[in-house]
Amino acid sequence: MPHPASQSILSHAQRQASASAAVDGLYLHVPFCSHKCHYCDFYSLVEQPGQDRYRLFLDALVRELELLAGQYDNRPRTLFVGGGTPTLLPPDIWHKLLAALTTQGWLSRVEEFTVEANPETVTDELAQVLASGGVNRVSLGAQSFDLTLLKQLERWHDPRKVEQAMNYFRGVGISNINLDLIFAIPTQTLDQLDADLDAVLALEPTHLSSYNLTYEPNTALTAKLKLGRVNRIEQDLERTMYERVIDRLAAAGFEHYEISNWCKPGKSCAHNLIYWQSQNWLAAGPSACGHIDGYRWKIAPRLGDYLEKSPHPDRLDQEHLTGRAQLGEQLMMRIRLLQGVPLDMLPPDADVQSMIARGWLECTNTHLRLTREGLMFADTVAAALL
Repeated sequence: MPHPASQSILSHAQRQASASAAVDGLYLHVPFCSHKCHYCDFYSLVEQPGQDRYRLFLDALVRELELLAGQYDNRPRTLFVGGGTPTLLPPDIWHKLLAALTTQGWLSRVEEFTVEANPETVTDELAQVLASGGVNRVSLGAQSFDLTLLKQLERWHDPRKVEQAMNYFRGVGISNINLDLIFAIPTQTLDQLDADLDAVLALEPTHLSSYNLTYEPNTALTAKLKLGRVNRIEQDLERTMYERVIDRLAAAGFEHYEISNWCKPGKSCAHNLIYWQSQNWLAAGPSACGHIDGYRWKIAPRLGDYLEKSPHPDRLDQEHLTGRAQLGEQLMMRIRLLQGVPLDMLPPDADVQSMIARGWLECTNTHLRLTREGLMFADTVAAALL
């Protein structure tokens, strides 16, 4: 008898759109971390000694992937493994996961296969396993190269581990490497940001994701902010920092293609572009979110339930976007791209002229896009377009 949770948004989407629906990407969520950083609002948990949940998780994930493989004929062109800290999984676990992905056909069309990594978890053995299994891009969470600022973020790695990890990956042929960098950290100065940018550029990544520190609801950092235990960077300084990142990366030959993302020519993140362009992606693992032809869902962020109900995890926030709601989401995501929104996507009542008059938007022959000033007010602009 089918598990009740199998009557999910996924099977509904299959009935409505058929198994031939295009599948552009696949996202896998690995929920384990060695420590829960106080600014992070992604679902993650710390594995305790003797629990051995890595293997239980692997078995459940493989079963879920097998179920998805039977529901969809198409295979993705991108695969992204995020977390959590995927590289906490031991090499033997990774070997089994990669073997399952190959056997089930998930890698048959993949052009870009990204794995997120924390520098201190990367070893030469792990890099070899990932490369041999088809991984060709990694995203390293550097965040900062200043020990004081790393402590502010509750990140405990030695900054020298970033270069070591990059060398391990490059040594096995994975040269497409993103670095994550956070700015507007409490107490951070412009000089410290410049030092971080110096360190990043010296390592010559192909891609950089640089975000201002955000105070998400229900995080320990936001609780500390409310208690007065941390102080936010002043808004003018935060803006100056963002502009410094833009200018320095442009001078170094990076293309600014999304509000918080830069790349060397031809090295944009194909998987994230699927999100920003509202294409189709499947998802597996607790808290992973998927979207197929206007149907979207989130797998319940509870590892215990995920293991118990395998391979039919509960799905939350199930909805079918149509009409204005679907267009609104597409506009909200596409305006983040520096290329902008195609003019033929805009609703006739979109408040465009006032945004142009303020200097926040500009038109090309084909697109409406953010100006440099508009980058600072992207959320306001997106709301005005709806």
